[in-house]
Amino acid sequence: MAAEVNWDDMRIFLALAASGSSAAAAKTVGNDATTVSRRLQRLERALGTSLFEHGRAGLMLTDAGHRLLAHAEAMEVEARAIQQEASEGAALSGTIRLSVSEGFGTHFVASRLAGFAAAHPGIAVDLIASTGFLNPSRREADVAVMLARPRGGPLIAAKLTDYRLGVYAARDHLRVTGAIDSIEALRAHRLIGYVPDLIYAPELRYLAEVDGQLEPSLRSSSINAQASLIASGAGCGILPCFIGDALPALVRVTRDVADIKRSFWLVVHRDMRRLARIEAFIGWLRGEVATAQPLLLGTRPAA
Repeated sequence: MAAEVNWDDMRIFLALAASGSSAAAAKTVGNDATTVSRRLQRLERALGTSLFEHGRAGLMLTDAGHRLLAHAEAMEVEARAIQQEASEGAALSGTIRLSVSEGFGTHFVASRLAGFAAAHPGIAVDLIASTGFLNPSRREADVAVMLARPRGGPLIAAKLTDYRLGVYAARDHLRVTGAIDSIEALRAHRLIGYVPDLIYAPELRYLAEVDGQLEPSLRSSSINAQASLIASGAGCGILPCFIGDALPALVRVTRDVADIKRSFWLVVHRDMRRLARIEAFIGWLRGEVATAQPLLLGTRPAA
Protein backbone atom coordinates (compact mmCIF):
# COMPACT_ATOMS: atom_id res chain seq x y z
CA MET A 1 0.00 0.00 0.00
CA ALA A 2 1.56 3.27 -1.10
CA ALA A 3 -0.17 5.56 1.42
CA GLU A 4 -2.63 5.60 4.29
CA VAL A 5 -6.26 4.93 3.34
CA ASN A 6 -8.87 7.44 4.47
CA TRP A 7 -12.14 5.90 5.73
CA ASP A 8 -14.17 8.68 4.10
CA ASP A 9 -12.70 7.61 0.76
CA MET A 10 -13.84 4.04 1.49
CA ARG A 11 -17.38 5.33 2.08
CA ILE A 12 -17.27 6.98 -1.33
CA PHE A 13 -15.95 3.74 -2.84
CA LEU A 14 -18.92 1.85 -1.35
CA ALA A 15 -21.37 4.43 -2.71
CA LEU A 16 -19.80 4.19 -6.18
CA ALA A 17 -19.90 0.40 -6.09
CA ALA A 18 -23.59 0.47 -5.14
CA SER A 19 -24.71 3.11 -7.64
CA GLY A 20 -22.33 2.80 -10.59
CA SER A 21 -22.13 6.57 -11.15
CA SER A 22 -20.37 9.54 -9.61
CA ALA A 23 -23.56 11.64 -9.63
CA ALA A 24 -25.61 9.06 -7.74
CA ALA A 25 -22.80 8.38 -5.27
CA ALA A 26 -22.46 12.12 -4.66
CA LYS A 27 -26.10 12.30 -3.56
CA THR A 28 -25.61 9.35 -1.23
CA VAL A 29 -22.60 10.78 0.58
CA GLY A 30 -23.64 14.44 0.40
CA ASN A 31 -20.78 15.66 -1.83
CA ASP A 32 -20.59 16.90 -5.40
CA ALA A 33 -19.52 14.62 -8.26
CA THR A 34 -16.17 16.38 -8.63
CA THR A 35 -15.30 15.69 -5.00
CA VAL A 36 -16.35 12.06 -5.39
CA SER A 37 -14.08 11.62 -8.42
CA ARG A 38 -11.17 13.28 -6.64
CA ARG A 39 -11.61 11.07 -3.56
CA LEU A 40 -11.70 7.96 -5.73
CA GLN A 41 -8.46 8.96 -7.41
CA ARG A 42 -6.87 9.49 -4.00
CA LEU A 43 -7.99 6.04 -2.86
CA GLU A 44 -6.66 4.41 -6.03
CA ARG A 45 -3.31 6.15 -5.55
CA ALA A 46 -3.16 4.98 -1.95
CA LEU A 47 -3.86 1.40 -2.99
CA GLY A 48 -1.75 1.52 -6.13
CA THR A 49 -4.46 0.04 -8.35
CA SER A 50 -7.57 0.89 -10.40
CA LEU A 51 -10.86 0.06 -8.73
CA PHE A 52 -13.33 0.88 -11.51
CA GLU A 53 -13.52 0.84 -15.26
CA HIS A 54 -16.08 2.61 -17.44
CA GLY A 55 -18.70 0.45 -19.15
CA ARG A 56 -21.96 1.01 -20.97
CA ALA A 57 -23.90 0.67 -17.73
CA GLY A 58 -21.61 3.07 -15.86
CA LEU A 59 -18.75 2.38 -13.49
CA MET A 60 -17.87 -1.29 -13.10
CA LEU A 61 -15.59 -2.81 -10.47
CA THR A 62 -12.24 -4.20 -11.57
CA ASP A 63 -10.91 -7.41 -10.02
CA ALA A 64 -9.09 -5.31 -7.45
CA GLY A 65 -12.32 -3.40 -6.81
CA HIS A 66 -14.21 -6.62 -6.15
CA ARG A 67 -11.56 -7.73 -3.65
CA LEU A 68 -11.66 -4.37 -1.87
CA LEU A 69 -15.48 -4.38 -1.77
CA ALA A 70 -15.62 -7.39 0.56
CA HIS A 71 -13.22 -5.71 3.00
CA ALA A 72 -14.97 -2.33 2.76
CA GLU A 73 -18.39 -3.82 3.47
CA ALA A 74 -17.01 -5.61 6.53
CA MET A 75 -15.46 -2.34 7.74
CA GLU A 76 -18.79 -0.55 7.26
CA VAL A 77 -20.63 -3.14 9.35
CA GLU A 78 -18.10 -2.72 12.16
CA ALA A 79 -18.28 1.08 11.95
CA ARG A 80 -22.07 1.06 12.20
CA ALA A 81 -21.94 -1.28 15.17
CA ILE A 82 -19.52 1.02 16.97
CA GLN A 83 -21.65 4.07 16.15
CA GLN A 84 -24.82 2.33 17.35
CA GLU A 85 -23.18 1.29 20.61
CA ALA A 86 -21.97 4.83 21.21
CA SER A 87 -25.38 6.35 20.47
CA GLU A 88 -27.12 3.94 22.80
CA GLY A 89 -24.67 4.75 25.56
CA ALA A 90 -25.14 8.50 25.44
CA ALA A 91 -28.30 10.59 25.13
CA LEU A 92 -28.53 12.96 22.17
CA SER A 93 -27.91 16.59 23.01
CA GLY A 94 -27.39 19.96 21.39
CA THR A 95 -29.59 22.51 19.65
CA ILE A 96 -31.62 22.32 16.46
CA ARG A 97 -32.76 25.53 14.78
CA LEU A 98 -35.79 24.80 12.60
CA SER A 99 -37.04 27.33 10.04
CA VAL A 100 -40.62 26.81 8.82
CA SER A 101 -43.42 28.83 7.32
CA GLU A 102 -45.67 30.56 9.84
CA GLY A 103 -48.70 28.39 9.17
CA PHE A 104 -46.92 25.01 9.19
CA GLY A 105 -44.86 25.96 12.22
CA THR A 106 -47.81 27.19 14.27
CA HIS A 107 -50.54 24.76 13.28
CA PHE A 108 -48.57 21.57 12.63
CA VAL A 109 -45.10 21.45 14.16
CA ALA A 110 -45.78 23.33 17.39
CA SER A 111 -48.77 21.16 18.30
CA ARG A 112 -46.65 17.99 17.95
CA LEU A 113 -43.24 19.09 19.18
CA ALA A 114 -43.88 17.91 22.74
CA GLY A 115 -43.50 14.33 21.53
CA PHE A 116 -40.00 14.97 20.20
CA ALA A 117 -39.02 16.87 23.34
CA ALA A 118 -40.17 13.98 25.53
CA ALA A 119 -38.18 11.45 23.48
CA HIS A 120 -35.04 13.63 23.37
CA PRO A 121 -34.93 15.81 26.50
CA GLY A 122 -31.28 16.72 25.86
CA ILE A 123 -32.04 18.44 22.55
CA ALA A 124 -33.14 22.08 22.51
CA VAL A 125 -35.28 23.13 19.54
CA ASP A 126 -35.52 26.70 18.24
CA LEU A 127 -38.74 26.87 16.21
CA ILE A 128 -38.52 29.84 13.85
CA ALA A 129 -42.02 30.11 12.38
CA SER A 130 -42.35 33.30 10.35
CA THR A 131 -43.00 34.77 6.94
CA GLY A 132 -39.90 33.96 4.93
CA PHE A 133 -37.20 31.44 5.76
CA LEU A 134 -33.78 31.37 7.36
CA ASN A 135 -31.08 30.24 4.95
CA PRO A 136 -29.49 26.81 5.61
CA SER A 137 -26.75 27.59 3.06
CA ARG A 138 -25.51 30.39 5.34
CA ARG A 139 -26.02 28.22 8.46
CA GLU A 140 -28.87 30.46 9.66
CA ALA A 141 -30.89 27.29 10.29
CA ASP A 142 -30.00 23.64 10.80
CA VAL A 143 -33.19 22.37 9.16
CA ALA A 144 -35.72 24.23 7.01
CA VAL A 145 -39.13 23.24 5.69
CA MET A 146 -39.52 25.31 2.53
CA LEU A 147 -42.19 25.88 -0.11
CA ALA A 148 -39.86 25.08 -3.03
CA ARG A 149 -36.72 23.06 -3.62
CA PRO A 150 -33.60 25.27 -3.43
CA ARG A 151 -31.85 25.71 -6.75
CA GLY A 152 -28.30 25.54 -5.42
CA GLY A 153 -25.99 25.68 -2.46
CA PRO A 154 -24.36 23.03 -0.26
CA LEU A 155 -27.75 21.58 0.65
CA ILE A 156 -29.56 18.28 0.72
CA ALA A 157 -33.22 18.71 -0.20
CA ALA A 158 -36.04 16.18 -0.40
CA LYS A 159 -39.79 16.46 -0.60
CA LEU A 160 -41.34 16.23 2.85
CA THR A 161 -44.99 16.08 1.80
CA ASP A 162 -47.64 17.43 -0.51
CA TYR A 163 -50.44 19.43 1.06
CA ARG A 164 -53.73 20.83 -0.18
CA LEU A 165 -55.38 24.22 0.20
CA GLY A 166 -59.01 25.17 -0.16
CA VAL A 167 -61.36 28.14 -0.10
CA TYR A 168 -62.82 28.63 3.39
CA ALA A 169 -65.59 30.71 4.87
CA ALA A 170 -67.17 30.94 8.32
CA ARG A 171 -70.48 29.11 8.81
CA ASP A 172 -72.09 32.29 10.17
CA HIS A 173 -70.83 34.24 7.17
CA LEU A 174 -72.46 31.78 4.76
CA ARG A 175 -75.77 31.92 6.64
CA VAL A 176 -75.90 35.63 5.89
CA THR A 177 -74.48 35.73 2.36
CA GLY A 178 -75.61 32.37 1.02
CA ALA A 179 -73.72 29.32 -0.19
CA ILE A 180 -70.68 29.57 -2.44
CA ASP A 181 -71.38 26.97 -5.11
CA SER A 182 -69.58 28.51 -8.10
CA ILE A 183 -66.78 30.84 -9.11
CA GLU A 184 -69.36 33.50 -9.86
CA ALA A 185 -70.69 33.27 -6.31
CA LEU A 186 -67.17 33.49 -4.93
CA ARG A 187 -66.55 36.72 -6.84
CA ALA A 188 -69.49 38.30 -5.00
CA HIS A 189 -67.89 37.71 -1.59
CA ARG A 190 -65.31 39.82 0.17
CA LEU A 191 -61.96 38.07 -0.24
CA ILE A 192 -59.10 37.77 2.24
CA GLY A 193 -55.51 37.13 1.13
CA TYR A 194 -51.89 38.22 1.11
CA VAL A 195 -50.60 41.75 0.60
CA PRO A 196 -49.46 41.42 -3.05
CA ASP A 197 -46.12 43.21 -2.78
CA LEU A 198 -45.22 41.38 0.46
CA ILE A 199 -45.64 37.84 -0.87
CA TYR A 200 -42.26 36.24 -0.18
CA ALA A 201 -42.69 33.15 -2.38
CA PRO A 202 -44.52 32.63 -5.71
CA GLU A 203 -46.12 29.47 -4.28
CA LEU A 204 -48.32 31.73 -2.13
CA ARG A 205 -50.10 33.33 -5.09
CA TYR A 206 -53.21 31.17 -4.79
CA LEU A 207 -56.18 33.27 -5.91
CA ALA A 208 -55.14 33.47 -9.55
CA GLU A 209 -55.24 29.66 -9.74
CA VAL A 210 -58.89 29.70 -8.70
CA ASP A 211 -59.87 32.62 -10.94
CA GLY A 212 -57.88 35.43 -12.51
CA GLN A 213 -60.48 38.03 -11.51
CA LEU A 214 -60.26 37.38 -7.78
CA GLU A 215 -58.63 40.15 -5.73
CA PRO A 216 -58.51 40.31 -1.92
CA SER A 217 -59.77 43.46 -0.25
CA LEU A 218 -58.70 42.45 3.28
CA ARG A 219 -55.02 41.60 3.16
CA SER A 220 -52.33 40.48 5.57
CA SER A 221 -48.78 39.19 5.33
CA SER A 222 -49.70 36.64 8.04
CA ILE A 223 -51.57 33.42 7.21
CA ASN A 224 -52.62 33.22 10.87
CA ALA A 225 -54.16 36.70 10.64
CA GLN A 226 -55.95 35.66 7.45
CA ALA A 227 -57.35 32.59 9.21
CA SER A 228 -58.60 34.78 12.06
CA LEU A 229 -60.24 37.18 9.61
CA ILE A 230 -62.01 34.33 7.82
CA ALA A 231 -63.15 32.77 11.11
CA SER A 232 -64.54 36.12 12.25
CA GLY A 233 -66.84 36.23 9.24
CA ALA A 234 -65.01 39.05 7.49
CA GLY A 235 -64.94 37.18 4.18
CA CYS A 236 -63.63 34.15 2.30
CA GLY A 237 -60.05 33.10 1.73
CA ILE A 238 -57.64 30.33 0.87
CA LEU A 239 -56.02 28.34 3.67
CA PRO A 240 -54.01 25.14 3.91
CA CYS A 241 -56.38 22.35 4.88
CA PHE A 242 -54.31 21.57 7.97
CA ILE A 243 -55.28 25.06 9.19
CA GLY A 244 -58.80 25.47 7.82
CA ASP A 245 -60.05 22.00 8.74
CA ALA A 246 -58.79 22.49 12.30
CA LEU A 247 -60.99 25.55 12.87
CA PRO A 248 -64.55 24.44 13.79
CA ALA A 249 -66.08 27.73 12.66
CA LEU A 250 -64.94 27.25 9.07
CA VAL A 251 -66.37 25.41 6.09
CA ARG A 252 -64.32 24.39 3.07
CA VAL A 253 -65.93 25.44 -0.22
CA THR A 254 -65.25 22.71 -2.75
CA ARG A 255 -68.12 22.65 -5.24
CA ASP A 256 -66.93 24.08 -8.56
CA VAL A 257 -63.95 25.61 -6.78
CA ALA A 258 -60.71 23.75 -7.48
CA ASP A 259 -58.49 22.72 -4.60
CA ILE A 260 -54.87 23.85 -4.77
CA LYS A 261 -51.89 21.59 -4.17
CA ARG A 262 -48.43 22.55 -2.94
CA SER A 263 -45.39 20.79 -1.46
CA PHE A 264 -43.12 21.21 1.53
CA TRP A 265 -39.41 20.53 1.02
CA LEU A 266 -37.10 19.39 3.79
CA VAL A 267 -33.74 21.15 3.47
CA VAL A 268 -30.55 20.70 5.51
CA HIS A 269 -26.94 21.75 5.02
CA ARG A 270 -25.01 18.73 3.83
CA ASP A 271 -22.44 19.14 6.64
CA MET A 272 -25.23 18.84 9.22
CA ARG A 273 -27.19 15.95 7.74
CA ARG A 274 -25.26 13.15 9.46
CA LEU A 275 -25.37 14.65 12.94
CA ALA A 276 -27.28 12.27 15.19
CA ARG A 277 -29.60 14.94 16.57
CA ILE A 278 -30.48 16.13 13.04
CA GLU A 279 -31.18 12.59 11.88
CA ALA A 280 -33.36 12.02 14.95
CA PHE A 281 -35.36 15.17 14.29
CA ILE A 282 -35.81 14.48 10.59
CA GLY A 283 -36.94 10.93 11.34
CA TRP A 284 -39.45 12.25 13.88
CA LEU A 285 -40.81 14.91 11.52
CA ARG A 286 -41.19 12.46 8.65
CA GLY A 287 -43.08 10.14 10.96
CA GLU A 288 -45.48 12.89 12.04
CA VAL A 289 -46.07 13.92 8.44
CA ALA A 290 -46.73 10.32 7.35
CA THR A 291 -49.32 9.89 10.11
CA ALA A 292 -51.03 13.18 9.24
CA GLN A 293 -51.40 12.65 5.48
CA PRO A 294 -55.23 12.77 5.54
CA LEU A 295 -55.10 16.13 7.33
CA LEU A 296 -52.37 17.56 5.10
CA LEU A 297 -54.12 16.43 1.94
CA GLY A 298 -57.53 17.59 3.13
CA THR A 299 -59.22 14.19 2.95
CA ARG A 300 -60.59 14.42 6.48
CA PRO A 301 -61.07 17.23 9.01
CA ALA A 302 -58.80 17.53 12.02
CA ALA A 303 -60.00 15.82 15.20
